Amino acid sequence: MAAAAAAAGEMAEAAARLRRLTAAEPSTRLESVRALTGLFRQAQPREMAEESLFRDLLEILMSASNEIEQACKDSSELLDLDTCLVLIAECFRCLRNACVQCAKNQHVMRNLGLIATSVHLIKLLDGMKVKEEPLLIAFRCSLQFLGNIAAGNGDSQNSIWKCAFPDLFLTCLTYSDEKIVAYCCMVLFTCLNSEKVKELLDPGNLSVALHIIKVYKEQLESEWSLLIVTDYLLQCPELVKALYAKLSNQERVTLLELIMARVSEKNSFTSEEMNVFMRHADFLAGCFQEKCKAVLKLTSAADAEDEEALVTIRLLDILCEMTSNNGQLKYLQTLPDLLETAIDTLRLTHLAGKQTVNIFTTTHSMTWQEEISHPAVGFKAHLIRLIGNLCYKNKENQDKVSRKFENLTNATLFDK
Repeated sequence: MAAAAAAAGEMAEAAARLRRLTAAEPSTRLESVRALTGLFRQAQPREMAEESLFRDLLEILMSASNEIEQACKDSSELLDLDTCLVLIAECFRCLRNACVQCAKNQHVMRNLGLIATSVHLIKLLDGMKVKEEPLLIAFRCSLQFLGNIAAGNGDSQNSIWKCAFPDLFLTCLTYSDEKIVAYCCMVLFTCLNSEKVKELLDPGNLSVALHIIKVYKEQLESEWSLLIVTDYLLQCPELVKALYAKLSNQERVTLLELIMARVSEKNSFTSEEMNVFMRHADFLAGCFQEKCKAVLKLTSAADAEDEEALVTIRLLDILCEMTSNNGQLKYLQTLPDLLETAIDTLRLTHLAGKQTVNIFTTTHSMTWQEEISHPAVGFKAHLIRLIGNLCYKNKENQDKVSRKFENLTNATLFDK
């Protein structure tokens, strides 16, 4: 009881001090906001916070916005920018802390309009020419606040989506500061759901999903971008197809590796997840059939890093993995042209290896360095694996293979 009374007393004193100083200079208001930030690290003061306190913080942020706008319009306006930015950052820290596991405060802040005000202020910060540390810190704290007010709160998530999608997300995903990009991914992940993912299919919004792939590729330590891809983007086959068409070959390899990791998981899949995977399988099989001959470029050492060929190799890897799963295997076995494409590609790689000594030559003696670095190592073996999987317990496919090779002996096709 004594601790609760003391916390209530501290809260009342800090709130009253802030109210008295809302019109004071930024440096004076800063200490009062810092005191509240510290108090909101504890659950009890968060629960005790009254609406008037958040209204005061909103007033400070709106005043700071007006000052920045005025200074940007009139260069003769005097503004202690660093102090103003430090105050903005502290206000967002305070609001961020007040949201933690406190739905009451989240609702109060949203109803006061703090989400819209924050998004407006972020746009102002982005438009400022000075990109020094005080501005970056304020920018980061604003995104952390949006992440916390959205956490576990559907109404706040919808409000942020309405205010920030897609423009603000695009701005932050392409920002030069890695922390801002990471915090933006956190906010985006928190706000997404299966319905909002469908909005990414709109041609004007697809850039958001494209930039998520780019972020993951360039910042592999970004956990939030990975979660967005695995938990949302990969759950929408139409979106994967649209993304694939727009990505560079390097980015396609990244996307395919993420699909491969998901397919390789040993967890059992629900019927809905299996349906998604079968639609992925259909699309990826079509991509492989279209581009499989690109691997023949790898007969030249100079083309060992050919990006289109590397994409084809990844496609084959995924198809091998998918045909190792009974649920996806049965579907892939019914695709009319996949088996024939695999057989024809195997024949072409074999012939390419006989024409000159190259990576497809069965007698080609590679150095240890070539063994571990050449992307085509194992390609023929994977083709044979795919063909074998497609024939597994499938008499029709077995007969197709027999007919295809009726004029060829095993010694001719698979000589060592």
